[in-house]
This record gives sequence, C-alpha cells and structure tokens, in this order.
Amino acid sequence: MKFGLGYDWKEVKRFKKLDKKDRSIIFYLENECDFIFFKPIVEKLTQEYDIKICYVTSSKTDPMLTSNDKNILPFYIGDGIARSSFFVNLKATIVVMTMPDLETFHIKRSKIYPVHYVYIFHSLCSTHYIYRKTAFDNFDTIFCTGNYQIIEIQEREKKSNLAKKKLVKHGYGRLDILINEVQSTNVRNNASNNKVVLIAPTWGPNGLIETKGQEIVHILLDSGFNVILRPHPMTIKKSNNIIQKIEKEFKDNLNFKLETDIRNTESLFLCDCMISDWSGVAIEYAFAFEKPIFYVDTPQKINNPEHHQIGLVPLEEKIRLQIGEVLSLSQLSLMPSKINQLLQSQNKFKEKIQKIKEETVFNIGNSGEQGAKYLLELEKSLVS
Repeated sequence: MKFGLGYDWKEVKRFKKLDKKDRSIIFYLENECDFIFFKPIVEKLTQEYDIKICYVTSSKTDPMLTSNDKNILPFYIGDGIARSSFFVNLKATIVVMTMPDLETFHIKRSKIYPVHYVYIFHSLCSTHYIYRKTAFDNFDTIFCTGNYQIIEIQEREKKSNLAKKKLVKHGYGRLDILINEVQSTNVRNNASNNKVVLIAPTWGPNGLIETKGQEIVHILLDSGFNVILRPHPMTIKKSNNIIQKIEKEFKDNLNFKLETDIRNTESLFLCDCMISDWSGVAIEYAFAFEKPIFYVDTPQKINNPEHHQIGLVPLEEKIRLQIGEVLSLSQLSLMPSKINQLLQSQNKFKEKIQKIKEETVFNIGNSGEQGAKYLLELEKSLVS
C-alpha cells in the first residue's frame, strides 16, 4: 500500500461514509502485534457469525490492511492528529481495544456519541502493579483473564468510589492460540545438541535486557547454550541502542539469535528453557507449554505507586515460585548450573502448573466464543 501525505485523514473520511451497521463494532490496534489478542474473537465474529467489523490500525505494516475478508473493513489512521480526531468524533456502537489509559493520553472517548468501550488484556499480569493507577477507569467493560483481575478491579472501584464496570469472565485469546499450537505441533527443529535458552523479559529501566542483557548472553554462550534474545517491542523502541550493542557483539556467534517479531512463536517451541524477569510472557509460556520459568530477580516493575491501596499480591508475584525458580542478580555466575538443574526437574513442575493454570484463567480454549457472544449481546442491547 502507498501512504501519501494526508492518507490517514482520507481513511478517517472513508470511515465516516460507512453505513451505521457497518461501523457498529470496531477493533482498534496501536500495533499489528496486538492482533494476536483479538484474533479468536475476530475470527468467531467474522467467520462463524458472519458479522462485519471495522479493523482500525495505527500501523502502516499491519497485514490486515490488505485483508480480502469481506467481513473485515480495514482502516489506517496513523498515530497523530487524525487518530485523535477519529476517536473524539467517533460514531460507533462498540470499540474494542487492548491499549489501556483511555482518556489519559491521545486517545479519548467520543465527545459526540455514546460509544461503549471494551478493554481486552494483552498480558496475564495483575492490574494494579504494571499498569497506571487509572489505566482501566474510563472503560465500560473489561474482558478479564481470570477472577484475580475481577477482584483487583472491584477493589479499585470500591477504594476510589468509581462507577462499576461490566467485568466479563473472558479468558485469554493469546493463551488459547498457543495451547492449540502446542497440541498440534510435535516437531522440535533444534539442529544443535546444545540446550536452547530463550531470554524474554519485560521492558523498562530495570528490565533484564536493559540492566544485564549483555552479561547474561555472555555467560550463557560461554557455557555452551544456544541463546535466543527476544526483547519486548518497547525495549526495541525505547532502548534500541542496547539491542544494537548486543547484536553487534554477538552477531558472528552461530549460537546467538536476535528475535524482534513477537508474533513469531518458533522460538517458544525451540527453547528448552525461558529466562524472564516480571514479564507476562513468562506466565503465557509456563501455562501453554507446562514448563517452568527461570526468573532473574530484577526490581519489580511498578507503574502504580499507589498499588498498596489495593492490598492484594499481584499474580506475577504470587505464582512465581510455584511455576519456576528465581535467581538473584548477585548470582548470575551460577545461572548455567541452575538452569541445568531446572531442566532436570521440569517434570515435577508440570502437574503444579496445570493446576494453577486451570484455577487462574477463565474459559481455556474457548475465550473467542465467549468474547464474540458477549459483544453480539452487548451490541443488541445498545442498539435496541
């Protein structure tokens, strides 16, 4: 596609010309990587229920912009003034998004129409540590991954005297997709005899890559491991100088690979062990593959300094020692031997991880159906 000057504004105008019924349900994505969280719902709506949806994206490289599906109407609105105008002047029934902080930054609620805003989580983490205090306050409905999020949000509403939102027992589409892939994939294409370690942490100034990435890659390669480094998209965006430095140092090492597309799941299947810090992807991996996580104990990621008001231990902290082992930053030299010990004891974690997964996540394997049904019922109630 060609994106000339003013293309985003042309797309906004094209959207406004749609019939009301064709712009009833909108899915908004800031980045094409977000589609994985919507995919099960979108497929149910468009393929099984034959419903039209608008797919609105801020990414020029989003493959859905060239979709031939008659029920998916794609629009590119950029991330500038055109996007801000699109949302402020929006006429639609429902907007579904995985971007928190509605009303806080550039994306606002419609000022001219009673649009219903639905939030879908892009992580299995709790709501009151890694997200900002008001991250979910301005949504009407939250699709929760598990009961822990319902309890946390209700506590936030109670403590801050907020209007009650509709909290849906949804599940987690990303996990459903991974579990389905695990069940249908038997091949492990590791050509080397070396054990494969995948480093997949969160991002931020205290993140594992930002603080100890280069050192950890060194230690693992020197100990005979194959290493795949999978930085968070925000690490690439905010700390690309660190990624470039690591890539430059290890690019000639055949046992090192940098993976920058988080939509690619090949590395998840290739690896024998995942190393993480506080990333939600660690929980996804443990639940999908039923393998333990090797955690490096970086400072906990906290974007809500008032998290203590909720008075609940976040999921990512609560289950950490139950789904893996934790190594302190002062013990990095012990990492190779500790990883080997963990690999030898993987089976003892399997049953425990299965139990925690079943107790934690709603509608495993069926979140798409639950989400699609809810949206259709919601739409019906709003337009009647």
